[in-house]
Amino acid sequence: MTKRISAPDLSTLRARFPSLERKIDGLRCVFADAPGGTQVPDVVAEAMTGYLRTSNANAGGGFVTSAETDALIAKARRAGADFLGAEANEVVFGPNMTTLAFALSRSLARTLGPGDEVVVTKLDHDANIAPWVAAAEDSGATVRYVDFSTTDCTLDPEVFARALGPKTRLVSFTLASNAVGSITPALELVERARQTDALVIADAVHIAQHRPIDVASLGVDFLFCSPYKFFGPHLGMMFGRHALLKELSPYKVRPSHDEVPDRWETGTANHEALAGLVAAVDYIAGIGDSHGSGGPDRRSSVIAGLEAIRAYESSLSARFLEGLSSLDDISLYGIGDIARVDARTPTFAVRVGSHSPRSTAEELGRRGIFVWDGNYYALALMEELDLEDTGGAVRIGFCHYNSIEEIDRVVDELGQLSRISHI
Repeated sequence: MTKRISAPDLSTLRARFPSLERKIDGLRCVFADAPGGTQVPDVVAEAMTGYLRTSNANAGGGFVTSAETDALIAKARRAGADFLGAEANEVVFGPNMTTLAFALSRSLARTLGPGDEVVVTKLDHDANIAPWVAAAEDSGATVRYVDFSTTDCTLDPEVFARALGPKTRLVSFTLASNAVGSITPALELVERARQTDALVIADAVHIAQHRPIDVASLGVDFLFCSPYKFFGPHLGMMFGRHALLKELSPYKVRPSHDEVPDRWETGTANHEALAGLVAAVDYIAGIGDSHGSGGPDRRSSVIAGLEAIRAYESSLSARFLEGLSSLDDISLYGIGDIARVDARTPTFAVRVGSHSPRSTAEELGRRGIFVWDGNYYALALMEELDLEDTGGAVRIGFCHYNSIEEIDRVVDELGQLSRISHI
């Protein structure tokens, strides 16, 4: 093996994740399913159960536990703002990214009409395609699709720009592919989109556990992420520019608040999940502090924590790509050049010989390695790669609680499977 990329040692953080102790047949499990949802550290579970034990109440009441819930909601907005580089009144919570996106799309459909154009990319998760396509269908607007390079599954800004024009009113793209790990040139894409009159929407769900997010620097109008993808509970989070959250009309019940951002949150919130979100953001900030690069506030500590994670994960990606290069009969979809590890997350789509993705995933599962198979809702991508009709691919996704030893174990198991004619 070549020398590992210089990176901080985050291996001690594994002890913070109780689920990583799970074993199958005496062998410790490898959680290589991070793109579908990460495990949670101890503090997240404790925060959620702590709220349910002491402060479980709806918001807006005239008694102490309700007041504590109100305070928690405000605290969660502040944590979300620190995570995204936003203002607290620009953070909206919901069940998940998909639900929030469809809610926004219904409002945006009211602003579109025949002759208008909506631009989406085939690299995206369908949750960042279908809502905007539905808005176009409801309003009579036209949808333009941006292709990606099937060679390395990357998005070319020039190809993206060719889909834009004077009639473009809405543009959406992902910051990183949840299927193949490619990181898009977001700043350049926004710059191109800003040459039109379009609203710009970004999907940050996959990148959120791997890189810092700064909505101000990105210059987007809306951005989505999901705390359960960055060590928190099942929850969705949306950034929206305050002026737009105030200007657009959400679908809501009449008695609910009309202030921003409350007017965008329908029904009762998942308060225990908000408690878990705060703990998850504090956990990431603690990584920045513990490595001596955090600043005097949580926002700078969050950035430092995610930069430490980025550096460590680059070593994981390099190790995995190097291991794959030594194996026969393994197909990788996406960036495979070790010199380009910073252009991808440690998420890999592969096929092993002639084995179906499902049989490969099931066999790895029997060996204690948890991975996904199929299209992971990146339907357009799998169709473009001509994989959808034959089961998609196997997705192997690592994050900072994975170890180099686990990388080697996964590579070894893949090598063994590649030498078997039938699973």
